[in-house]
Amino acid sequence: MAEFTGVDFLQLDELFDDEEQLARETVRDFVSKEFLPRIQEHIRLDGSFPMELVPKLGELGMFGANLQGYGCAGMNNVAYGLVMQELERGDSGLRSFASVQGSLVMYPIHSYGSEAQKERWLPELASGNAVGCFGLTEPDAGSHVGGMLTRAERRGDAWVLNGTKRWITNGSLADVSIVWAKTDDGVQGFLVERGRPGFEARDIKGKFSLRASVTSELFLQDVELSDDDRLPGVRGLRGPLSCLTQARYGIAWGAIGAAMACYDEALQYTREREVQGGPLAGKQLTQEKLVFMLTEITKSQLLALRLGRLKDAGKLHHTMVSMAKRNNVDVALQIARAARDLLGANGIVDDYQSMRHMLNLETVRTYEGTHDVHTLILGEHITGFRAI
Repeated sequence: MAEFTGVDFLQLDELFDDEEQLARETVRDFVSKEFLPRIQEHIRLDGSFPMELVPKLGELGMFGANLQGYGCAGMNNVAYGLVMQELERGDSGLRSFASVQGSLVMYPIHSYGSEAQKERWLPELASGNAVGCFGLTEPDAGSHVGGMLTRAERRGDAWVLNGTKRWITNGSLADVSIVWAKTDDGVQGFLVERGRPGFEARDIKGKFSLRASVTSELFLQDVELSDDDRLPGVRGLRGPLSCLTQARYGIAWGAIGAAMACYDEALQYTREREVQGGPLAGKQLTQEKLVFMLTEITKSQLLALRLGRLKDAGKLHHTMVSMAKRNNVDVALQIARAARDLLGANGIVDDYQSMRHMLNLETVRTYEGTHDVHTLILGEHITGFRAI
């Protein structure tokens, strides 16, 4: 396949400044040259993440890229979005790794941590010398955050945590886990370091989706922490929900990257595939599918760009992120399915990428709030009636 050059039907490049374009091109080059040549072996062999690339990701400033200070790149939110787009063009697992590290681990430490916590963890996480995970989802409480059962009880000067977290990206890789638990004073966040007595991470096997991502279950049994391990700057559901808003913003951009990869592959393939005396791209039904893909990618780009500008201006509302996450992931999945269809039998083998993206996007549609949950978030916002 020819080198990926992007999808820009409405000439949106004119709306990006030099820093934003440089961020995108830097990650695009990294994904094409260093990640994509490795992905097949990780998918085929054991479903693992290419940890050897983590230092390079840190060197490029991909972790916590839109945070300021403590070794973070300090990009604006549009540049950050373009980074997420290009990472997910490689694989949803690659974008998930960076998104968890930055939006779900570094962001809460940066926003709600003590100065000692910031100095201890943010430079290490930004460089990739340390890996983090976000312990919120539970076996019986996914999108229903308020239904969590994990508890932290105060015993003298210590906190004791008990509970289980499931579907945790990077769980067994993490040097530090941000674990959210109910307390007598509301939900609070705790930094649980690897090796704490009573703390264990076990990987979830048998996944068809996000094969190049480590997904784990966290078990906490009488895990004792000091008050210095608690995030002091927030209490209640605002803490974890604000983190999810950050991550969902990145997903809205990332899904565009997956859609672009599938569209580009389908376009190149159908131009070269001979069917009944001519290229597959010359058939009416093929062109209808390709036009649908291009149109939906372009609409998603406009939605994400406006979202980023509002975020940089401090005008973003979390329901706007729900709209973008809901829409962009949904159409990206439709595009991946259509691309797989155009590839015919070739579409089911991993020499091509559309089916890998299609399977990954089934997870992306589910995590960080399902498609239906974001529908209800928007529905409540516009009607004033809570339908959950």
